[in-house]
Amino acid sequence: MRFPPLREELVGLAPYGAPQLDVPVTLNVNENPYPPSAAVVEDIAASVAAAAAGLNRYPDREFTELRVALAAYLSADSSHVVTPEQVWAANGSNEVMLHLLQAFGGPGRTALSFAPTYSMYPEYARDTGTAWVAGRREQDFALDPVHARDLVLEHRPSVVLLPSPNNPTGTALPLDVVAALCEAAAGPDIGGLVVVDEAYAEFRRAGTPSALELLPSLRNLVVTRTMSKAFAFAGARLGYFAAAPEIGDAVRVVRLPYHLSAVTQAAALAALRHADELLARVADLREERDALAAWLAEQGLEVAASDANFVLFGRYADRHAVWQGLLDRGVLIRETGPDGWLRVSVGTPAEMAAFRDALTDVGAAVMEETR
Repeated sequence: MRFPPLREELVGLAPYGAPQLDVPVTLNVNENPYPPSAAVVEDIAASVAAAAAGLNRYPDREFTELRVALAAYLSADSSHVVTPEQVWAANGSNEVMLHLLQAFGGPGRTALSFAPTYSMYPEYARDTGTAWVAGRREQDFALDPVHARDLVLEHRPSVVLLPSPNNPTGTALPLDVVAALCEAAAGPDIGGLVVVDEAYAEFRRAGTPSALELLPSLRNLVVTRTMSKAFAFAGARLGYFAAAPEIGDAVRVVRLPYHLSAVTQAAALAALRHADELLARVADLREERDALAAWLAEQGLEVAASDANFVLFGRYADRHAVWQGLLDRGVLIRETGPDGWLRVSVGTPAEMAAFRDALTDVGAAVMEETR
């Protein structure tokens, strides 16, 4: 049997995904290492059971109750009120981003970001027929606001994607840089959106503000979040954004019918009821991150400043050899980012001890710094 030929731009490509390997210590996909408590599990199970009694009916396609709860949560993390009308949710922030590119990207339009950045962004562009342009970050992975603004004015993107904290580097963006790019993208010949991807926002260091602070004054700003990381909810797939209500109206046009199941909505609402408990571990993970960064620096390695739940470190002449050496010792991290760098997620104290022991053991056998 013959099948239609694959789209030309997809020929030879592999699907996105980090290695899924059965090893004792998994520190490669930035998960929260602490599972929900028995009380949270019980509430989620009861909520899902209640939803199951009505699974013969379609779910609320506007996820009304969930939007109210998400707006309340965002309002508590901001100096102003976020209303339910400003909130949109989908199956992980990945689908949120895809919705935005489906609605505002497409053939003849451009999406822009700054490398190194999240590896899925160019895939969202590819899948929606949107041209992709990647600028550069500085040596410390910050953005030069002049270079960034010039690139926006040159390429006139419909969508600018700004992860903050950035993945894979952990770098947070100052609000003045975000505001300047929003202003540039809002120009009469551009009219583009600026999407600040705050998947790791809850892990940011004290004094680092959220881009939520800019929402009242910038109509072309979208701030995305996820419950996968800080909420220890990666298996449930719930991402969301806050923006002007008109942006939510636009993505309604491209979303699939009933895209958030009744089960997903019920589980997310239960998790939000336990937000204080689920987020209590965030402070522990911040401390563990800072201790890890300090230890890596003490080993003579370069370490990127991180506001996320991971640390990027290097530089290695053969980073794959280091990655493989760790894997051989039962520790899986991520081979990603610029050449010579590796990324490790922050785990429990026991997992961090295993990582430190393994990296020390790999030692001079495979490491050769390039400076």
